Amino acid sequence: MTTTLIARKPIVAIVGRPNVGKSALFNRLVGGRPALVEDIAGTTRDRIYGDCEWRAREFKVVDTGGLEPDVPGTYTPLVRAQVEYALNEADMVLFVIDAITGITAADREVADLLRRTAKPVLLLANKAENREREEAAVAFYELGLGEPIPISAHHGHGVADVMDMIVDSLPPSEAVEEAMGLRLAIVGRPNVGKSSLVNAILGEERVIVSDVPGTTRDVIDTPFDFEGHPLVLVDTAGLRRRGSIEPGVEKHSTLRARRALERAQVALCLFDLSEGFTAQDTHVVGYALDAFRGVVVVANKWDLVKDGEWTQEDWERRLRWKLKFASWIPIRFISALDGTGIAELLQEAVRVGAERQRHVETGALNQVIRRAVAQKPPPTPSKGHRIKLLYVTQAEVDPPTFVFFLNDASLVHFGYRRYMENIIRGAFGFQGTAIKLVFRGRGDDHASDEASKY
Repeated sequence: MTTTLIARKPIVAIVGRPNVGKSALFNRLVGGRPALVEDIAGTTRDRIYGDCEWRAREFKVVDTGGLEPDVPGTYTPLVRAQVEYALNEADMVLFVIDAITGITAADREVADLLRRTAKPVLLLANKAENREREEAAVAFYELGLGEPIPISAHHGHGVADVMDMIVDSLPPSEAVEEAMGLRLAIVGRPNVGKSSLVNAILGEERVIVSDVPGTTRDVIDTPFDFEGHPLVLVDTAGLRRRGSIEPGVEKHSTLRARRALERAQVALCLFDLSEGFTAQDTHVVGYALDAFRGVVVVANKWDLVKDGEWTQEDWERRLRWKLKFASWIPIRFISALDGTGIAELLQEAVRVGAERQRHVETGALNQVIRRAVAQKPPPTPSKGHRIKLLYVTQAEVDPPTFVFFLNDASLVHFGYRRYMENIIRGAFGFQGTAIKLVFRGRGDDHASDEASKY
């Protein structure tokens, strides 16, 4: 296992009832927009982590879902569990309240929860954009959590003072070893079991699980170890076809999931086997291929169909037909509910990750390609110019990238690109990963790129 010695950063948790500005404060502290911000109560549900630095001191900030009194049919108990988990791991807590609305029953409930902790708490009266609201903030003394600090997360007023207080109150950093792992992005359309799979792999309720589509809206990264291999799970919001994406939160979530694919090395493309492999599932695989990721298609809820008329072999034949555009993609059958097939899935992901690191020597590569060209010469375009292959080399790994040097790259037809890809795969493997082919002509300023996605 490859490790690096780093300082374990203290953790600061942001808590409060819904829509008081927790995510706006989180984004202000980390200096970007990693958390979704909408004027919709309950937008943030899972724990979202970000890095922060102030006065040469580094720490992590955790954004949590809004706490509110239990309401039937809502996420409240699940959100509460997430907040309590964040409080347990936090070194310090920022309790955010709304200076406009004043103290509510939900604020009092959160305050009662915080008074029972031994963690330092800063009471932040947010949305105090004028003198009147700053003066009104003194009413929050009655919560019994010390002096209320008026701030405006939206405008940044008072945030620097809060950062000073955080740094002054944090415990010293610890030196720890952190594994550098293979990044796995769990992607799929909404409600196919992505969060359930994360929880089954990690053995804890790391993210909220619900039967309501769209429960997970933010990207959550979690490192873990599997059979001596350091891995990092990236759980993402459900992906939908562009025309089906609702405006606002869902749109931002989908964009974030696409970015998570770009940060990952292997995509676990999850679908609900009880519903079959839909057109939307095909698009999810296409997103992963467009990003040149390794891909494993994961058929979830095998427990619901395994006793039916179709065997696993029957299902795989049907899936292979639907995935004929990328026959090199492995398929794994699992049940996130009972854990069936999860170890085999992770073993497959590790194998795909290793394939992405495969490097072919230039001499062996050119022997194979020249033999393939002799057996099937490239077609001659109508204008009569012939394609002349000079040599081929593998320029990169992760993803495996092959550069073909030709007399004229513009003459290479799509069908011949695909032929070259199949030759490379047949000779050297690369099972489970997209590969990139680059065709460069003499004197070309730009190369012609093609991914192995058909």
